[in-house]
Amino acid sequence: MLRGTGARVFITRSRFFVHCPEAEEAKAENALNHLFGIAGWAKTKVCEKNPDAVLAACIEQGRLLYEKGKRTFKIEARRTDKSFPLDSYAIRCAAGDAVINAVPDFKVDVKKPDAVINVEIREKAYVYGNAEEGLRGLPSGTAGRGLLLLSGGIDSPVAGYMMASRGMTLDAVYFHAWPYTSDEARDKAVQLAGIIGAYCMGIRLYVVDFAAVQKQIKERAGKLAAEPWITVLLRMAMLECANALAKKLKNKCLISGESLSQVASQTIENISCTESMASLPVLRPLIGMDKEQIIRIAERIGSYKTSILPYEDCCTLFTPPHPILRGNVAEAKELYAGMELGGLICKALEECELYTNNR
Repeated sequence: MLRGTGARVFITRSRFFVHCPEAEEAKAENALNHLFGIAGWAKTKVCEKNPDAVLAACIEQGRLLYEKGKRTFKIEARRTDKSFPLDSYAIRCAAGDAVINAVPDFKVDVKKPDAVINVEIREKAYVYGNAEEGLRGLPSGTAGRGLLLLSGGIDSPVAGYMMASRGMTLDAVYFHAWPYTSDEARDKAVQLAGIIGAYCMGIRLYVVDFAAVQKQIKERAGKLAAEPWITVLLRMAMLECANALAKKLKNKCLISGESLSQVASQTIENISCTESMASLPVLRPLIGMDKEQIIRIAERIGSYKTSILPYEDCCTLFTPPHPILRGNVAEAKELYAGMELGGLICKALEECELYTNNR
């Protein structure tokens, strides 16, 4: 994620040190803000390993924090180099006194301070103010690879982000239905893939033209008087197609943005119908969340404004006025067999387009 910044990474016990050219600091900070697997990070002052230099660095941090509006502070100290003349407690006392003398209005509060000045005495002395909170989770690629069913909506990008936070590398598939859906809808999906890809070392997006599949479902459902089933049958076709693509890509699972009973196709009965077409596990990280919770995450990760652009995806077209709410799996599979979609799905997979977003 730091490629191209000129940064160098050094690893010691419990710490990563990123040395970065000043001109590339913004890029390095952006990378750290998108990096799963770290608890936090801080821009750090490196100083000589003697008490005077350490106290001077603490005063510098104190002034910066006060200028940023902080009014109370405490000192945290860790000394792994026992040759340093002050132990951790003595460092805290001396640094606290030094900051108060230099910035008299900056008060000590050891219980709920506005700011924390950290001192670490290792192979060098490091002094830094408030650390930025990291994304935590597991590092990208440590939990296998999954295929995300990416729509143009709010939910599926958040589902991808949440699985990426557990260390999963992502591919994604988007079902396009031109001319029923616009090129802008496809471009929105590409943008969303890029936003999620920034968190998981890039993403491969496969755009599958599902117009012929969707048209055939509409026509045959009409002949069978099965219009309420159209959305469920379409989602079954998507799961069958995604399952085949995932196997081809050697993915371990499918990932869906479904939330229980959020819409008609996401009742537990209808979820069972759609999942019946997949042999791979289907992971649904949003299943117990409500819309407001999902929106808050979408806003935080930067996908929300793109998700609400007014371009419909193929899931929203041809929606029946009275969709079935509690489908039966046996009946669903019988109706699905009557759609005769195998050849169309194979053709759609053969002609899919690949978009890459690699960091």
